[in-house]
Amino acid sequence: MNTEDRHIPLILASSSPSRRRLLVQAGIDPIIRPSKVDEPAVLAERARKLGCRLDDLDVRERVSVLAEAKASAVQATLDAVKDAERRSRGDLVTFRPLSQGDSGASSRDPMSRVIGAWGGMIGAGRGPLLLGCDSLFSMDGVVMGKPHKPERAMERLMAMRGQTGTLVTGHCLIDLATGRKVRAVSSAQVTFGDYDRASMQAYVATGEPLEVAGSFTLEGLGSAFIQGIEGDPSGVMGLSMPTLRALAQELGVSWPDLWAERVMPKRQQTTRSKRGPEGMVAPVENVHQPGDGWVDCACGKRHWGLNGAAGVLLARRDAYTGVPVSVLLQHRARWSAEGGTWGVPGGAISDGENPLEGGLRESYEEANIRPEDIQVAGSYLEDHGPWGYTTILAFERPGHQVDPRMNDDESIALEWVDLDKVADLPLLKAFGQDWPHFRQRLEVLAAQG
Repeated sequence: MNTEDRHIPLILASSSPSRRRLLVQAGIDPIIRPSKVDEPAVLAERARKLGCRLDDLDVRERVSVLAEAKASAVQATLDAVKDAERRSRGDLVTFRPLSQGDSGASSRDPMSRVIGAWGGMIGAGRGPLLLGCDSLFSMDGVVMGKPHKPERAMERLMAMRGQTGTLVTGHCLIDLATGRKVRAVSSAQVTFGDYDRASMQAYVATGEPLEVAGSFTLEGLGSAFIQGIEGDPSGVMGLSMPTLRALAQELGVSWPDLWAERVMPKRQQTTRSKRGPEGMVAPVENVHQPGDGWVDCACGKRHWGLNGAAGVLLARRDAYTGVPVSVLLQHRARWSAEGGTWGVPGGAISDGENPLEGGLRESYEEANIRPEDIQVAGSYLEDHGPWGYTTILAFERPGHQVDPRMNDDESIALEWVDLDKVADLPLLKAFGQDWPHFRQRLEVLAAQG
């Protein structure tokens, strides 16, 4: 297929449910990558550069700066993945347990060629597109961010009764293939109705207005208290869809190129369900990502990951001998497949990623394995045909140290485990079967430098 005609993934640098909902309703299945930006620090730095006080920053300037900061923060993490990909070396070993006539024989190819064959971000001519957004509400020249506290939300909502304010949203869209960056700010006038204090007390008690700009939502419980909107309604919900379409066109991307494959009737499948083969269900707050879902495999089992799955088996070497001494393992959450067992951090590969990119991303999200701290030395693919799991073999880079941290709810614990003690743990079945091979290969790769 011509890479210029392919579906282009959109990465959203936000965990906002309303922004994700807007994209999904428009036919776009965003990949969610929260930015975790220190917003006050970003604004303070901008004010310093402009030689003004923080309070003197115009509201449009604020949302524009924050939207770009959020997008740039996620871009930096993805650039680190691509850099680790470029530095990777070693072989891909492929095992095909369902193949006929070859007795499951393995095949070997240089990993540099495999990466090219995998495609993904590093070989893309366009995209993925990365979107950062930020919204602020102002009334009578006063900027109102997220209230956080009930008493502050109550004070603001009562002051806004019968009044009109402006909701502005900054957008920054980056083409990760080219590095091109475009920005725009949308605005809308919001007029509030004549509500009473008791209604506002009940509204604040729901918690909905505490973590949203201006202390209200258009798409939620707050909609009944909004009298009218002049301008783009989607911008009031944190993401102006017409503005996003114009920015995509500015980058040379046609809007239909962003539509997810699920828009087509043939993609309406039950495999999107998060209920696994043992009846486990992921926590309701877990964010759906493109690529999430179960595959009914030719082996008779259900596997997680519509595009396959990948993880990182990271080894630590002795500082003097270079011999592997331990590996970083994940004690899997009880609700996951084979919950309570131990394996490598990993998960479903997202749309637009290759297995290496997916494994590096998942291991960072689950265990804080930063791609800049590791050296990829090889990989192992268990290829079932319609599904496959790729284990990325890696070592800590000289002078770098990985400090594991649970960045999501998919782990009970993360531990560096001595090689001699791995087999004593209750291991994920597939990992336990492969562990003797993995250990031997890690020792060989370490000896090769």
